[in-house]
Amino acid sequence: MIRKIIKIDEEKCDGCGLCVSACHEDAIGLVDGKAKLLRDDYCDGLGNCLPVCPPGAISFEEREAAEFNEAAVKANIENKQPEVLACGCPGTHSQAFNRGDSATVPASVSAPAARGETHLNQWPVQIKLVPPSAPYFDNANLLVAADCAAYAYGNFHADYMKNKITIIGCPKLDDGDYSEKLTAILKMNGIKSVTVVRMQVPCCGGIENAVKTALQSCGKLIPWQVVTISTDGRIVEN
Repeated sequence: MIRKIIKIDEEKCDGCGLCVSACHEDAIGLVDGKAKLLRDDYCDGLGNCLPVCPPGAISFEEREAAEFNEAAVKANIENKQPEVLACGCPGTHSQAFNRGDSATVPASVSAPAARGETHLNQWPVQIKLVPPSAPYFDNANLLVAADCAAYAYGNFHADYMKNKITIIGCPKLDDGDYSEKLTAILKMNGIKSVTVVRMQVPCCGGIENAVKTALQSCGKLIPWQVVTISTDGRIVEN
């Protein structure tokens, strides 16, 4: 049958994988570092993948294609193994934790400082690894933090991570710009607020600027704040 279906320009595709995460039908995959439409009958033609593609490599076309098979998509998703991102590491499988108020380090851990509460509510936490379409982002208060912050500020979990979804990064060490991934997260989910916790060092401005760019690009009005921590662990007034 002739129908509307996505078309991927492999010349433009940079292999970021955002379209893979955005496709709820599992029609797109990464093959040799490029996005590829794996099965015509898995593509519903609605184009959730289009707005998250940074280089604009995805468009619509009308051509001969198998009819969208919703039953096959459902069966595939139900039988699907835990999600593994493009890096291939099983540790990137998305998980949400229902901690309640009793999540603590086991009492058998002898160091007093280690017997505190953990407020990590999901996995993974690295900005480069989180899938923008992960269900834990929906209706979340988002914490975007420099990965040094938790080491510099002793009460980081209780003061900043509690009741938030936490993602971390280091703009000095990570390749590329976080703004594209952050924009996709904000566009695709009902984020209620964004808190940025950065260090008082120049390179950490990259994480704050990426959040600003994402907030400007997402088309939504989302309240946000920035907290700056000094290298000796003090909160610095902005």
